[in-house]
This record gives sequence, C-alpha cells and structure tokens, in this order.
Amino acid sequence: MALFGGIILGSRTDLHVQSVTMTGHIYRDVILEQHVRLFRGAMGAEFLFMDDNARPHRANIVDECLQSEDITRMDCPAYSPDLNPIEHVWDMLGRRITSRQPPPTCLPELRRALLDEWCNIPQDQIDNLILSMPRRCKACIASSGRHTPC
Repeated sequence: MALFGGIILGSRTDLHVQSVTMTGHIYRDVILEQHVRLFRGAMGAEFLFMDDNARPHRANIVDECLQSEDITRMDCPAYSPDLNPIEHVWDMLGRRITSRQPPPTCLPELRRALLDEWCNIPQDQIDNLILSMPRRCKACIASSGRHTPC
C-alpha cells in the first residue's frame, strides 16, 4: 500500500491510500496532479512542498511536474528523516494501527483502519511537531549532524 497525506499548522489533508506500487508516473499522476497541485492552489504563494527521498519522488518526471506547476520543494536531508515532520506522523499512525484491538486482518480492514486513525491523530500533536522543527534543526546543526535528543 502507498500512503499520501499532507500536514500544515492547524490542518491536514485527507489520507490517500493506494493499493499500487508507487512509481514516478503514479506519484506524478495521482499524488502531484490530483492532490498536491490542488492543495498548493488553496494555500497560495507561501506553499512549500516537502516529501522524502523515496525513489519515485525523485524521478525526472516528478521534478519536471513540480517545475511546471511552480511548486517549490524543500529537500529532505537523506540521513535525517526526523527533520521531516510527516515522518513522525507516519510513526504515530503506525503505532495507532498496531495498538488496535482487534488488529486489521486483511487489506480492506487495514485501509479502513488507516483512514480512521489518520483522522484520530490529534491536530495539536501534529502542530507541536511542526513547531518543533526549528529547535530540531538547530540541534542537528549544533551536533554537526550527529544524534540529537530531540
């Protein structure tokens, strides 16, 4: 399963669950064209897009799409996924799924659980993660990129 969700202070996108193997073409056609582009339009000129270093996200057709849509991408450091707040949200989502009783036993149940739990993550926890990023970045710089207690 491939997941896509976006977070901002005070809100988040719907979670999109795809039962496909993500490729650059699918990422462009489904995620960027159908979701990110529209979200950017709603957000306006201050929109900054941050994904991770997954291979489909770095395909040339993805870069071309972002350029053609005038979407600014903030690069994520390859060895510091903790500096991308959505990674912490994925961790929260995973913990919520694994603690479900009874646990999902098939793909449709897992899909439903993911959608439910995404909505149940408290927005204040997401906001706190986003607001912690300047502190996390300073700690990373101060430690010369080594482990930080953040």
